[in-house]
Amino acid sequence: MSFQQFLLILQARYKVALYVLLGSVALALGVSLLMPNKYVASTSVVLDVKPDPLSNTMGMGAMTSPSYMATQIDIITSDHVAQNVVKLLKLDQVPQVREQWQKVTEGKGQVAVWMGSLLAKKLDVKPSRDSNVINISFTSEDPVFAATAANAFAQAYINTSLELKVDPARQYAQWFQARVSGLRTELENAQARLAEFQKKSGMVATGSKMQNDESSKIAELTGQLAATEGQLADTQSKHKNVNSGDTLVDVMQNPVILNLKSDIIREEAKLQEASRNLGKNSPQYQAMENQIATLKKKLDTETQQILNSINTANSVNLQKGAELKAAINSHKKQAIEDNADRDQIEVLQNDVESAQKAYDLVVQRYTETTLQSQASQTNISVLTPATEPIDRSSPNILKNMLIATFIGTLLGVGAIFVSEMIDQRVRTALDLETATGVPLLVQFTQDMEPLSLKRWIKKFLSKFKFRKTAIAT
Repeated sequence: MSFQQFLLILQARYKVALYVLLGSVALALGVSLLMPNKYVASTSVVLDVKPDPLSNTMGMGAMTSPSYMATQIDIITSDHVAQNVVKLLKLDQVPQVREQWQKVTEGKGQVAVWMGSLLAKKLDVKPSRDSNVINISFTSEDPVFAATAANAFAQAYINTSLELKVDPARQYAQWFQARVSGLRTELENAQARLAEFQKKSGMVATGSKMQNDESSKIAELTGQLAATEGQLADTQSKHKNVNSGDTLVDVMQNPVILNLKSDIIREEAKLQEASRNLGKNSPQYQAMENQIATLKKKLDTETQQILNSINTANSVNLQKGAELKAAINSHKKQAIEDNADRDQIEVLQNDVESAQKAYDLVVQRYTETTLQSQASQTNISVLTPATEPIDRSSPNILKNMLIATFIGTLLGVGAIFVSEMIDQRVRTALDLETATGVPLLVQFTQDMEPLSLKRWIKKFLSKFKFRKTAIAT
């Protein structure tokens, strides 16, 4: 179909399109006038992205993610929030609502559930772009109820968010409370086992302190043993040379021995001089011999005492060394026994420390969850409460007329084509050739010129003006 054919069809059947257009506009106008007025009230809530001061479990990144905002929107549009709105407004107690519920559902289900589903259908929730603000809109025929319902949905959303945070915390608090009691018993049992073993083993100090006490005792005794062994070596060396007493250092360096030897030498010199002058039978000579014998006897006595002291010191050092070795062995044996006890005490202490850590951790979590279960604040606040709308949101008569005009035009054009298909006419030479299958040789018109778009418009306007003039006459 050419454009010229389309214009000719439109010219011939324009009344059909005009009637369809007028009918569509009239229908839209009638429906708009019959439709009840609807009002939209909106409220907005803002979500605080700061972490919860009680739990500090949610970071800023998680709270600003798209999934978090989508979750909040799902909560607002959930049946639970809608049913809370019904309870907040006490709609389930209104007699008219209960009668309507009884009539529609025949008493099946609950009024709050049925009414909540109706309210949810009139709810519109949209998040603001690039912000943490959520807009909640409610549509109703009553502007006052629209504002009331919008505010009720915001409050129900806040209450539900608080409930979703408090209920799990309350359950966790109850579980942690039971665990605190059990862990306290385990801690007391571990402490009792440690105290009982300490009492049994007689150890109060634990860990490296016990080991250092025994080590210090062994080190001290070892030092004394080393000194004693050094003294023993000296006394044994002297003891081996007891028979050659005159050559011992202790004998040779003894002041008494040295004085006695000096006296003997001096008296022997006097005795030799007396033997030349007096003779051996002289009483003076004999007295001098007795004096020298007395000095020599005293020298032997002093020498024997030094030798006896060397033997005594040697015996003492031998006995002391044996006693020190026995003491060291005894302390080593005690240290080995103490090591076993200390290891057992360390095991018991580790049990006590582990039980203490577990108990402290559970007590801390119990305190946190208890505080969370008692929380009365959320991170959601009403930014702008809904107010009673002044202007209606629908029906919008001008908008409906424009839409009806557009749709009526399309339907009118469609009706023209349907009419043409049902009752097809010959309007151009091409239609004639198509209908007969015979080529057209000559075409006669009033001015022998083809019907152009400009001439068609002029012709159409001239007919319209002629009809208007005739009606006026």
